[in-house]
Amino acid sequence: MLFKKLGLVWALIVWTTGAAWAQDDTVWIQIEAQPNLNDATARARAFAADLPDVNGFSLGGGWYGIALGPYERTDAEQVLRVYRAEGVIPRDAYIALGSSFRQQFWPVGANVLDRGAVSAPVTPNAPVVETPTEVAPVVEAPAPADETPAQAQRSERLLSRAEREALQVALNWAGTYTGAIDGAFGRGTRNAMAAWQERKGFDVTGILTTAQRAALIGDYNSILDDLGVQVVRDERAGIEIKLPTDVVSFATYEYPFAQYDASGDITAKVLLISQKGDQSTLFGLYDIMQTLDIVPLDGPRERKNTSFVLVGQDTTRISETRVALEDGVIKGFTLIWPAGDEDRRTRLIDEMEQSFVRLAGVLPADAGSQDQAIDLVSGLEVRKPRLSRSGFFVDRRGTVLTTAEAVEGCTRVTLDADTEAEVSLFDAARGVAVLTPNGPLAPLSVATFADSDPRLNSEVAMSGYSYEGVLGAPSITFGTLGDVRGLNGEQELSRLAMTTLPGDAGGPVLDSGGGVFGMLLPAPDTGRALPDDVAFALDSAALQDVLAQAGMAAASTDSTAPIDPLDLAQAATGMTVLVGCWD
Repeated sequence: MLFKKLGLVWALIVWTTGAAWAQDDTVWIQIEAQPNLNDATARARAFAADLPDVNGFSLGGGWYGIALGPYERTDAEQVLRVYRAEGVIPRDAYIALGSSFRQQFWPVGANVLDRGAVSAPVTPNAPVVETPTEVAPVVEAPAPADETPAQAQRSERLLSRAEREALQVALNWAGTYTGAIDGAFGRGTRNAMAAWQERKGFDVTGILTTAQRAALIGDYNSILDDLGVQVVRDERAGIEIKLPTDVVSFATYEYPFAQYDASGDITAKVLLISQKGDQSTLFGLYDIMQTLDIVPLDGPRERKNTSFVLVGQDTTRISETRVALEDGVIKGFTLIWPAGDEDRRTRLIDEMEQSFVRLAGVLPADAGSQDQAIDLVSGLEVRKPRLSRSGFFVDRRGTVLTTAEAVEGCTRVTLDADTEAEVSLFDAARGVAVLTPNGPLAPLSVATFADSDPRLNSEVAMSGYSYEGVLGAPSITFGTLGDVRGLNGEQELSRLAMTTLPGDAGGPVLDSGGGVFGMLLPAPDTGRALPDDVAFALDSAALQDVLAQAGMAAASTDSTAPIDPLDLAQAATGMTVLVGCWD
């Protein structure tokens, strides 16, 4: 029972205020508490169907209590014993003072906190037999008549400024109010109330009754009911913040993050960010965050001089990061939440931001396991493409030739990991694609195509990202030209005697004079296991024909004279580019 969540706290209050009770003979029997107004109202109505003197009060902190009374103390103790024995109230019900209660929400429009004790509904001093009895089924009583507009206005005047602002916040969340949160019920607020009443099927008056106010606040709060939202104080990170503790729990520190991972069925994650730094540190964090897998590529980004907001979303999740620099300290948080649950996510983000408190101290730079890996940053996986292949520049504008495999089925294509490119031509039959960069590039070198094929068995070289970008630079592989045709006599293929890896596909194949005479193709699917040192390249004539289809003229060269191997390697790696295919 949710009441037990408050049981220890209230029991402590009862114990410590025992002396005060001796001086206060008018008391209440608190029988239940609920964390939102909707549930509390429903439970009060259910209890009222079977019991007299049922009242409901706000307890503060977002909780609502249901109490019987008020009774004289001796009567209250007898009622408590009898009702417990009959099983009509929880066994952990207890006697409480009226000072524990705030605004009354049940019965609607009632205000009985200041009235005197009423007669007890049980026989005074009757013996109590502690025998278990079945609880009668709860039958909901009809709700009492709601207030008139005049009555609603009178009850509205009793609201505090904070309560009036809370109603405006709830109306804003409900989508009917866009004005300032100022507690002033002007025309904008009244119109918002009327729109909300119409949506809910109430009489449209522009004045919310007590019950309607309770329903509005209940709707606003109920969306977070099953998340266990409560304040978490992380002393090591120096941050206090509300977190969904039924959804995430602390996992580890990995500088500059305190990581809270999913603890239930909801695939959520929270990072608390804490480090010393200046503006350059803040900007660096902004850039690093965008390389992490937990921050999808699509979504708005806003970077200011001392803060940034970073939102990334895909089909499965939404990641939102809010960070600020103050007095040489960078602190903030990231929430990763499942896509399609925007109402709860946006409410949770608001709760986290409003409750965020900077405490003394920051995470030390040595916090965490310090496990190092090229694909990890602070223990978090770096975003990686689905596959990476090689390509090479064919003009100074950065146009690239690559294998069709590198771009097939991709939602996004990049050059050297950070420059996006468009597929301007795709030739599936030949297995080649032409890419045009979306931004300016400055290639170190550009391919020039050999006027003729090299001699059979002559030495050739291939440049490619053999390890799909792990090394950060292309590798040179040497071999020989085995044949100027494919295994089945294909005229546009050359057979190479060299050992290659999947990441090399799309890279340029050069003769000893530095001329490009082909592009390495992926290993063919022949149904047979070929020797490891057999590879194939699409020849330069076919590549130039593809470029012509794309409206480009390829540069050519007479490369029959060998050049220094170092010059060859420099030219080959300078024209080679990493092509990334992203989902």
